[in-house]
Amino acid sequence: MDLDLTADPIDLCAALVDVPSVSGEEGALADALERALRAQAPHLELLRSGHAVLARTNLGRAQRVLLAGHIDTVPIADNVPSRREGHLLHGCGTTDMKSGDAVIAHLAATLTEPRHDLTLVFYDCEEVEADRNGLGRIEREHRDWLDADLALLGEPTAATIEAGCQGTLRVEVTTRGRRAHSARSWLGDNAVHAAGGMLDRLARYRPRRVDIDGCEYREGLQAVRITGGVAGNVVPDECVVTVNFRFAPDRDVAAAEKHVREVLDGFDAVVTDSAPGALPGLGAPAAREFLAAAGGAPRAKFGWTDVARFAALGIPAVNYGPGDPNLAHTREEHVDTREITEVTATLRRFLT
Repeated sequence: MDLDLTADPIDLCAALVDVPSVSGEEGALADALERALRAQAPHLELLRSGHAVLARTNLGRAQRVLLAGHIDTVPIADNVPSRREGHLLHGCGTTDMKSGDAVIAHLAATLTEPRHDLTLVFYDCEEVEADRNGLGRIEREHRDWLDADLALLGEPTAATIEAGCQGTLRVEVTTRGRRAHSARSWLGDNAVHAAGGMLDRLARYRPRRVDIDGCEYREGLQAVRITGGVAGNVVPDECVVTVNFRFAPDRDVAAAEKHVREVLDGFDAVVTDSAPGALPGLGAPAAREFLAAAGGAPRAKFGWTDVARFAALGIPAVNYGPGDPNLAHTREEHVDTREITEVTATLRRFLT
């Protein structure tokens, strides 16, 4: 498919959606973006990294702004190709996040003299395990391409600035017992029942609400999975409960783990996955400038996004893009096209 990056970003979004790009299978879309950028944006330096496409200006401006969007989607759920219904554009990835990609690609081709130098990053494998994320590969192999005074991720935010992000920590809590035939249960010790005390603690847990730079982050500590038992007539001798802690970015991973272990004191807990959050970073000069251009009050980002990767590199980063994040990954995924137009206009105003 040939993409017209100078077209209305709404039409461009539909075209991007119509090129399937489930995580790990982004090659066709990356090829289309690379061809279009080479043909329609000769003012940009280009770099191909796996299924990621990067572009940048080199105008010698005082500041550099990086616009980033992942081009992969979750598995298609009978929602490709795209379809329109009034102001709504339906299809896999319309919200998460091909509408944001369309805005970035359109600006890449049409802003030839921005007042800040620009870097555009279209990357792969955001929707899967963190070690496959294309930004991680780019950081390892092409670190200089991520340098910027401000990073804007086109994640869906309903055209509102969402600052920072929560951190995440997962632990597996194991309780043990003794197997027995369920007809003679008094000879055994039920490991599933033994988990009840821990589940009661989680049910009674009252999470914090934390205000940082005017953004309220809400924490959450939840049991998200439970496994145990080997047969319908056996008292289980082991039960494993997976617990997920979404924590405010004023805690680092070590502090989050310490807190979870305090809550689960007395139980055998093993950390299986973690990622730090990101502070809002709204005090940085480029971020303040963007806030003024976008208007409105920023809010906290619930969930983890790649702003955390940029924060770890010392680069202020915020989420800003079209689409309702609550619709991401659903069969009913769609975007209000008016938000695509609004986000495009806001970014153009900021960058020119």
